[in-house]
Amino acid sequence: MTTTPAPYDSVEILGMIGTADASEIRPASGPVVDPDYTARFAKAHEDGGFDRVLIGYGSSWSEGTQVAAFAAAHTERLGLLVAHRPGVVHPTLASRTFTTLDHFSKGRVALNIVTGGNDTEQRREGDYLPHDERYARTDEYLQVLRQSWDTTGPRDFEGSYYRFEGFDPQVHPYEDRHLELFFGGSSPAAYTVGAKRADTYMLWGEPLAETGEQIATVAREAAAAGRTTPPRISVSFRPILGRTDEEAWQRAHGILDTINGAVGTAFKEKVGRIHPQGKGPQNAGSQRLLAVAEKGDVHDRCLWTPTTTAVGGGGNSTALVGSPETVAAAILDYVEIGVNTVLIRGYDPLQDAIDYGRDLLPLVRQELAHRAGTARAS
Repeated sequence: MTTTPAPYDSVEILGMIGTADASEIRPASGPVVDPDYTARFAKAHEDGGFDRVLIGYGSSWSEGTQVAAFAAAHTERLGLLVAHRPGVVHPTLASRTFTTLDHFSKGRVALNIVTGGNDTEQRREGDYLPHDERYARTDEYLQVLRQSWDTTGPRDFEGSYYRFEGFDPQVHPYEDRHLELFFGGSSPAAYTVGAKRADTYMLWGEPLAETGEQIATVAREAAAAGRTTPPRISVSFRPILGRTDEEAWQRAHGILDTINGAVGTAFKEKVGRIHPQGKGPQNAGSQRLLAVAEKGDVHDRCLWTPTTTAVGGGGNSTALVGSPETVAAAILDYVEIGVNTVLIRGYDPLQDAIDYGRDLLPLVRQELAHRAGTARAS
């Protein structure tokens, strides 16, 4: 496998915020929407030097554009990556929703397109299309968004899923900038659509070899779609830090014990990650993570998979375990194979974000700057 490092001076570090202090190891308490906590969470990421924060999507979660608007009002420069599920609202409304938000935040908005890989979750919002057809609809949806953002004047559209006449949006992205689309999915249908439409393709944290294979697949599908350059690549992890590697591993096993206990079980029940006996997750990304976990607990420098097994393969669940120096080196290993964007979030969400900003991000930034300087000099 031939790999090419990402441009060192263009690597982004993302975090993730929510509206309540809860995770796989922290039982939810208090209101579902806690404004004070949300503001502190967003500000911790800005103060810590994160480039953007992801605001996730779930059928029962707080509505993401409202969260993004609130976070924008309590920060000055932090980018806002808003997860969005095609098919829930019409694309003509979505296009204006996000450009309006982009103006109020002065150009800080991007979208993370989450087509959906679980039939049960989709049906909670009235979506009964089968998996591959959802991706076909997403392809059409993103075509509408891109045209409404990048072109002017009234337009008609007649596709398989959407039809309208005379749509003439008056609000375009802030200062005519390119409003970015992030995209996730690991099925063949996802690769086809995401490689065609996305600015950044988002992957969950697999070992280096498997990640390299996915990068190659995205590049190949992008070329087949006629793109001269493939999407940027993002990979997501759950770093578990300690002052030393030994301390980090002790903490990691404590986290795993909690996930496997009553607190973790309650979390899995709430988010639907306890699967019927003999059945695993529907989505390809979770299936891939579980397959990696079956191969071993530790991969490469410090990628740890038992947390994935403990939550049934759900979501961003593989950990990087070690001292800040060890985890920074592991992140840079992914940059060396072509990863441009790294999303990190913790099991103790707010405190971990603070710790990452203080202890981890400066090491990553310093080494990226060093490698960029070396590359320019060579």
